[in-house]
Amino acid sequence: MTKNEIILANQECLFPAVFHYFKEPLVLARAKNQFVWDADGNQYLDFFGGIVTVSVGHCNDKVNARVKAQIDTLQHVSTVFATEPQAALARKISDIAPGPGWKSFFTNSGTEANEAAILAARCYTGSNEIIALRHSYHGRSALAMGMTGQSSWRIGPATQAGIVHAHNAYCYRCPFGLTYPTCDVRCGRDVEELIKTTTSGRIAGMIAEPIQGVGGFVTPPKEYFSIVAGIVRKYGGIFISDEVQTAWGRTGNRWWGIEQWGVTPDMMTGAKGAANGFPIGITTARGEVADAMKGVTISTFGGNPITNTAAKAVIDLIEEENLSANAASTGAYLRARLEEMKEKHSIIGDVRGMGLMQAIELVKDRQSKEPATQETLRLMESARENRILIGRGGLYGNVARLSPPLNIQPADVDEFITRLDASLIQVTEPAAAGSAR
Repeated sequence: MTKNEIILANQECLFPAVFHYFKEPLVLARAKNQFVWDADGNQYLDFFGGIVTVSVGHCNDKVNARVKAQIDTLQHVSTVFATEPQAALARKISDIAPGPGWKSFFTNSGTEANEAAILAARCYTGSNEIIALRHSYHGRSALAMGMTGQSSWRIGPATQAGIVHAHNAYCYRCPFGLTYPTCDVRCGRDVEELIKTTTSGRIAGMIAEPIQGVGGFVTPPKEYFSIVAGIVRKYGGIFISDEVQTAWGRTGNRWWGIEQWGVTPDMMTGAKGAANGFPIGITTARGEVADAMKGVTISTFGGNPITNTAAKAVIDLIEEENLSANAASTGAYLRARLEEMKEKHSIIGDVRGMGLMQAIELVKDRQSKEPATQETLRLMESARENRILIGRGGLYGNVARLSPPLNIQPADVDEFITRLDASLIQVTEPAAAGSAR
């Protein structure tokens, strides 16, 4: 198909809810390592990684070699049969879990992983009520949208009984108008009042992202989750860490994002970067929580030998090449360069994140913090012109999200910053940018 035929087929044959970041859809044709190429042959430096999914570089040779070998050996049998790839991946996840005896259930996406986690929490506690966070994103099913704390991602009648939303730890836009650390982390302590006033007082659990992904990489203060997890357990619930975007070393020096906050969860979910682009969902839990799901269940494509082989290969590669350490060091370098951009460009109101999960929030002015939503849309277009790929998020659509592969190097960061700087100039000084061109 030609580029125009691809765009036309997208318009005529896909649900219109399938959106694109750009005014004209960007048609990608191939990719390798940290680069992608469009249908016209233009090369882009990918600093979004397929929405925090390409963890070890596009079309990684070592991962794909193991996948190709598996394709010729055993392609599909479903979960009603035992296979080496599923057993090996489950064993590996149990080995790196934050405690002994963890057990896993495999599905096809983060949405399914979160669905399974909520089911397990309800089975384990005998309670129905779930706490989620405002500004969160947990997937596209009815239940997942019900837990999502952003109206733009709640399509149709997404309200679900038994779900309440706590304040998130969005320090840049504190819902209480306070300043950390003198605030005493009021947003976290407010969870107890939320339980007392909006639930029956006995909850099934709480699900939260250690760093909110679609919410704009909102990064909490270090005490937040220890406070929240303690309150949740006090009222009979379990704590579920939604690691769909934060796991597998992305936040630096740890397998799981929640480990950065010194909290051991009762259950975790994963997807995205686990298999470097192959579709997978992972729900992993303490043994007694997993054992509470009585009866039988099946996932036709969950535990697929090809996908599980890819995920095991990715985790092995991250371990062998110590990519979580690279995420920490190169992520720190990226953060420093972004802080330089903040000093230069007043449109950047906040820089936040951890490891290779960084974001800049754009505002019209720093005093009012009015979201620069339209300017962010223009930044997306100018970034495309300068051949870099970034993501967009936040409740107001004014956050640029950066999540490059874990094996990028400082030289890649320098090249990215040069192009990002040019893109910001085009947004904030269009006349000057035009004359320079």
